[in-house]
Amino acid sequence: MNRLNLFKYFKKYSFLYFLALISISASILLDQAAPLIVQHIVDDVLLAKKMEVLNFLLLGILGIGIGRCIFQYAKEYLCDYAGSKMACEIRINLFQKIQSLSANFFDGINSGELMSRVKDDVDRIWDIAAFMGILMAEVFIRTIATLFFMIRINWQLSIIPIVGMLISGFIAIKMEKQLDKLYGAIAQESSEMNNTAAENLAGVRTVKAFAREGFEIAKFHKHNQKFYELNIDLSRVFVKYNPIIQTITRVLAVISLLLGGLIVMKGNPLQGGQKMSVGELMAFLAYVSGMIWPMEMLGWLTNGFSSAKASVKRLNKIYRETPAIEEKSELAKNTEGTDIELVNAMFSQFDICGDISFDHVSYEVAGESLAAKTKNTVNAEPRKILDDVSFEIKAGQTLGIMGATGSGKTTLINLLKRMYDVTDGSIKLDGIDIRELPLPTLRRAISCVMQDIFLFSDTIDGNIRLGARETISVPEVRSALVQSHSAEFVDRMEEKENTVIGERGVGLSGGQKQRITIARALARKTPVLVLDDSTSALDTETEQEIQQVLAELSGMTKIIIAHRISAVRKADKIIVLDKGKVVESGTHEELLARGGLYKETYDSQY
Repeated sequence: MNRLNLFKYFKKYSFLYFLALISISASILLDQAAPLIVQHIVDDVLLAKKMEVLNFLLLGILGIGIGRCIFQYAKEYLCDYAGSKMACEIRINLFQKIQSLSANFFDGINSGELMSRVKDDVDRIWDIAAFMGILMAEVFIRTIATLFFMIRINWQLSIIPIVGMLISGFIAIKMEKQLDKLYGAIAQESSEMNNTAAENLAGVRTVKAFAREGFEIAKFHKHNQKFYELNIDLSRVFVKYNPIIQTITRVLAVISLLLGGLIVMKGNPLQGGQKMSVGELMAFLAYVSGMIWPMEMLGWLTNGFSSAKASVKRLNKIYRETPAIEEKSELAKNTEGTDIELVNAMFSQFDICGDISFDHVSYEVAGESLAAKTKNTVNAEPRKILDDVSFEIKAGQTLGIMGATGSGKTTLINLLKRMYDVTDGSIKLDGIDIRELPLPTLRRAISCVMQDIFLFSDTIDGNIRLGARETISVPEVRSALVQSHSAEFVDRMEEKENTVIGERGVGLSGGQKQRITIARALARKTPVLVLDDSTSALDTETEQEIQQVLAELSGMTKIIIAHRISAVRKADKIIVLDKGKVVESGTHEELLARGGLYKETYDSQY
């Protein structure tokens, strides 16, 4: 799906909207009957003195009030229910769409912009689906019904409100074109402001540590001021056009009263001097008043429609994005949308051992991000991250990867997990090209402890069992805590494993967070374990103890990325990366004897 198909959602709840339209129509017809009763009260009761009909007419007014109450309530409930359900489905489908996109999409867009689209833009569509859309229908039906009854009383006099309505419609269309541009700019600036605030709050400790409060306040103020100026521009559009519509509605009532009064007193020259009754004039003026509400609503409805239209445009930018990582496995395609337990059962047929081979793998960064499209920036030249990388590791063995910062070590792991796809060459797991494996199968086979530690605002137990709550038992969680040397500080907490840790692990030290993520990886007991500089925040003694635990793990392929020789020296094979190429490969002793980059690193550390 490359666009937001609102028609599909409206069609799903079309029956509820149909009932709402019936309720609106009934309510409006009751409204149209009220001026006719007023006409009879004036002509028959006040002027003709037929007091016997007064009670029936008063009961009619009471019935109209009760009927309107029932039908208006039904309309509000049906529209709110259908609109809320629709917005709920749009939001979850949008979130699923975002989750389906590949890592390179998130490399080019900030979280504040995505939050704005998931929340604010869907809310604007919710407004249309819940009450603004039905109000548009109500304005249309009320206008048609009112015109019918006005023409029925006096078609010549009806020309005046018709002309006023056409002028108001023209103004509303002109206003909508200007609002459309402004709402797009306001939404974009709102995203920038949200992202600035979210980024600052997430890194508030860093901000305070570097005494950057003033700078961050100034940066937020800049976006806030721009947001304010755009909203002032929006107000100027309303100030420019709304008074015109308001003036037209007031002038309509005055002109209708003057001309109608002349027809009552002197007759209509276009109809041979035929006069209107006072009751007919009162009814006609009531219908004119009924026309004023739809005309005044045009500005507000135009505002809501423009806002929703701009939101749909922004959401369609996300829907037009396609995942760079395509699911090529026929098994995964055939089970799409199937019950998760059945999918897990089908995927479990893959008995992965952990043989890994990189065959002439190259990877370069290219393509245009969504942020670049939004801001119309010029794309940078493609940049090669990995160049013709080849190595093999057998199941159960340990591979050490070393290299300077930016040499492509973490990229190797991202390619192995298919966060990105190789530009050239292939990566095989147990002799199968990973592009032929279902993505869930591939990623569930690899446990990672990455440089960028992320812990959710959940219990320690919940963070360790992340993604596998049903399969990891409480004893297995406890064992992982002991193996990662996390138990020693977790047991000191009041609620132990059930202690809720803050966002991104706030309240834990860097070393404690690393040990929790190591426990998370160990608890999964996957065929492949990846440790990307995972002990950098630990003291030497704890690091050696965890390395001893890792060395004792059997039946698991381990990939250890590190800057310290001590972390990789016992590996079955070590590769050294430099500028995206494998420049050295061998065991610890072989690389020392070769006297290359590995030997230089060893000499500098020892």
